[in-house]
Amino acid sequence: MTLDRSLVTHFSTLEDPRCSLKWRHNLLDMIVIAIAGTLCGADGWVQIAQFGRSKEAWLKQFLELPHGIPSHDTFGRVFSLLRPEAVEACFRDWVEAIREVIPGEVIAIDGKTLRRSHDRGKGLAALHLVSAWATANQVVLGQVATEAKSNEITAIPQVLDLLHLNGCIVTIDAMGCQTAIAEQIVAQGGKYVLALKGNQGTLAAEVEEAFIDADAREYAEVASEVLETTEQGHGRRETRRYRTLGDLSGVPRSALWEAMNMIGMVESEREVNGKITRETRFYIGCIGTDVATFARAVRGHWGVENHLHWSLDVSFNEDDSRVRDPEARENLALVRRIALTRLQHDDAKLGIQSKRLKAGWDERYLAKLLFEAPTIAPQKNASKISNIRKA
Repeated sequence: MTLDRSLVTHFSTLEDPRCSLKWRHNLLDMIVIAIAGTLCGADGWVQIAQFGRSKEAWLKQFLELPHGIPSHDTFGRVFSLLRPEAVEACFRDWVEAIREVIPGEVIAIDGKTLRRSHDRGKGLAALHLVSAWATANQVVLGQVATEAKSNEITAIPQVLDLLHLNGCIVTIDAMGCQTAIAEQIVAQGGKYVLALKGNQGTLAAEVEEAFIDADAREYAEVASEVLETTEQGHGRRETRRYRTLGDLSGVPRSALWEAMNMIGMVESEREVNGKITRETRFYIGCIGTDVATFARAVRGHWGVENHLHWSLDVSFNEDDSRVRDPEARENLALVRRIALTRLQHDDAKLGIQSKRLKAGWDERYLAKLLFEAPTIAPQKNASKISNIRKA
């Protein structure tokens, strides 16, 4: 069996930061053990080292292991020396090699805090990662670390710099609704849909008033489309009405936004056990008034929460990780994302946690995960469209 050129070999070019006269363990061996251990359920350096010792005979079929399996302290020390930017670059190369480029793909930018990664004694805040998530391919395209959620505004441009946005639609929540960010997205060949909230109070008020005026005129003689979706199951029924509007005459501040040519509104009604709640959200964008595109962007954005952040917390216990070294905690977070990506795109009809257990029990399955390139099939939106019409 040869090492898969789509995963392991992408990390073989990673520069070793250690003195060549002092190290005892090959860097690539340690990276493969860390990824394999994480695939099999290990959630930290102690468990990764224990996995390596229990699978040493099997690992020697593929790895050199000149001095056996490193200790957990060695794993922690080496991963604290690796530059996260370099590890991230290897990860992005692997993702670009396996994913299918889809015209008009929605890329969701969102942040997640690793809640127990702080060290108050040393003044180290919990790690906050801002990730770019390809919603159709369901893969992380890149991430940038900060030490506070409030720093997302400065981290988002750095994430965008890592991406090829040509023909893609970038979605960001209200914190990233900034003129400079919109300008950068357009400059890189992309389009944007940005959520509006209090941080853009005047613009949000103008957008809401524009919809009120257009509705009073029954959207006569304006470019506008409406689409309604209904989802039902597990005792819950949710109806969403998406509305776009291309008339920006009532939104004077739209002139400040690069290429902005539409505003959007989503009215949600959720019924759970007879209790009904309603919510209205507003957006700006440069995607035109095609309401199906707008709905796909808005719904797709939440994939980063459901398929990435939720999976990392539930299946990988990420919020409970106590790795505190600044570089090591970021590199271990990236190892989790590598493992999650590989497991999500394996064709076994199992959940992520069950796949991790199977990898630990079945060495043939683990070898498949490590050494065979995954097939990434674009996911389709499962929402049922009950009504669509042009206004």
